[in-house]
Amino acid sequence: MGYNDITIKEMQRIVDRWIKEYGVRYFSELTNMACLTEEVGELARVMARKYGDQSFKASEKDNLGEEMADVLFVLVCLANQTGVNLTEEFHKNMQKKTNRDSLRHIANPKLKA
Repeated sequence: MGYNDITIKEMQRIVDRWIKEYGVRYFSELTNMACLTEEVGELARVMARKYGDQSFKASEKDNLGEEMADVLFVLVCLANQTGVNLTEEFHKNMQKKTNRDSLRHIANPKLKA
């Protein structure tokens, strides 16, 4: 199945279908929150080695995209099992950020080149 250019809504459906077919059921919300925290930690490890001052160990690899996808998968699981429509929430969040920050970042001298 190709996943190019899927919407967030489609992603939520794909994850739900995968869970029901291969995952048996969703882990509990609390377990998935712990899994999300673990995945974010793995992403942070790669970021620290790739962009920070740490170096990769011989047993580690630069799998930045894979770790980001792991975070996204668990986040979508949490949205699905708690009834959150990520498309709607993303649109509301972008509007909130636009209203709140439309001038803040432009006027920040720390962000000037």
